[in-house]
Amino acid sequence: MNPATVTDGVRPDPVMEPWPGTCSEGHAVWRQYLRGQATVARALEADLLLEQRLSLAAYEVLAQLAEAPDRRLRMTELADAVLLSRSGVTRMVDRLERVGLVTRGRVAEDGRGIAATITDRGLDQLHRATATHVAAIQRYFIDRLDEADLRDLWRISQRLATGPAASMTSRDMLGAADGCA
Repeated sequence: MNPATVTDGVRPDPVMEPWPGTCSEGHAVWRQYLRGQATVARALEADLLLEQRLSLAAYEVLAQLAEAPDRRLRMTELADAVLLSRSGVTRMVDRLERVGLVTRGRVAEDGRGIAATITDRGLDQLHRATATHVAAIQRYFIDRLDEADLRDLWRISQRLATGPAASMTSRDMLGAADGCA
């Protein structure tokens, strides 16, 4: 596939054009994937903020806590489960704690670790926000793809999720070497 090729008289999106320093056409596909993901995430967040006054990151933190055993995760586990840095998770948990959606406390097993727990109020907020989240996923993602697209994306995502990077934690990633941008 050549991203710069004109097919059926239509020039591809300019973001697909190679730029200086790219290693391969695969990098152009990567950039387009990121652009699509960011577009959908912004739309999801806009709906959550408008209807629920809850950011997408806050929703993800609440969802991870709700699914965890005893509705509780160590802060390090929570950071690895969501797309936030450890400091970002700390700031998010601070905000959620201030409005009563989570609590934070020491881990009894070792006394050094800190864990976040979703409160009953947090669960109520999450349940309300889930209706908005599900409707937005349907509107901005599922409705825009056909069955073949969804099957292909499932297959590709499953391959990516089980590759070598799947077991990396945020700590591992800090030490990863930069390759070609």
